[in-house]
Amino acid sequence: MQVRFVKRPHIYARFLKSPLDRLIAAVGLVILLPLIVIVFATVRILLGKPALFRQVRTGQQGRFFRMMKFRSMTEARDRAGRLLDDAQRLTPFGAFLRASSLDELPQLWNVVRGDMSLVGPRPLLPEYLPRYSEVQRRRHDVKPGITGLAQVSGRNALSWNEKFELDVSYAENVHFKTDVKILVRTVAKVFRRAGVSRAGHATMPPFMGSLHPKEDGCEDHCGQPPSGSPVP
Repeated sequence: MQVRFVKRPHIYARFLKSPLDRLIAAVGLVILLPLIVIVFATVRILLGKPALFRQVRTGQQGRFFRMMKFRSMTEARDRAGRLLDDAQRLTPFGAFLRASSLDELPQLWNVVRGDMSLVGPRPLLPEYLPRYSEVQRRRHDVKPGITGLAQVSGRNALSWNEKFELDVSYAENVHFKTDVKILVRTVAKVFRRAGVSRAGHATMPPFMGSLHPKEDGCEDHCGQPPSGSPVP
């Protein structure tokens, strides 16, 4: 049996990270407001209403919250009324939003609210909770982030196990210098548009558990319900 020795959280993680995140996110919302309005209007014109995609995700210590993103897919359906698969609903404009990470801009509000952090493991679906191993659950010891160690280390080109190893490593070693490095690397990744999806996939199949033969899964977009669907 492998024993993990967990370090006591750094003073930055305990007292400084959350207020600093909220301050930076609030300033960012003000500065980026013109861009946010432009993206909002463009989504409304090209993809229709609503422009925002809201979905329940799992936050720190397993608490649920409603994450916001700009929509990147249409609600195209087949004759039976079922949503088409992601590849058919993802438009070129939506692909651009995802590649440029402009679809993530509304999450600055999630940071201001205290649901998320600028840096941390990405927030995933509540249905994944019972599928985590004991070690993987440690990713929820910290707030989820707009970007994170896994995102700058390969994003969706990584397997789920690789992502979770990086998430847990970050959760156990939160430091100011680490966050700054991740933010800088995030900017570089966005400009290179690297690792947006795995080869041959518009999005990725759901995470079914570490012991499942197909453990590689969806981070943000697959299995989206209709954008206007109510959430608890």
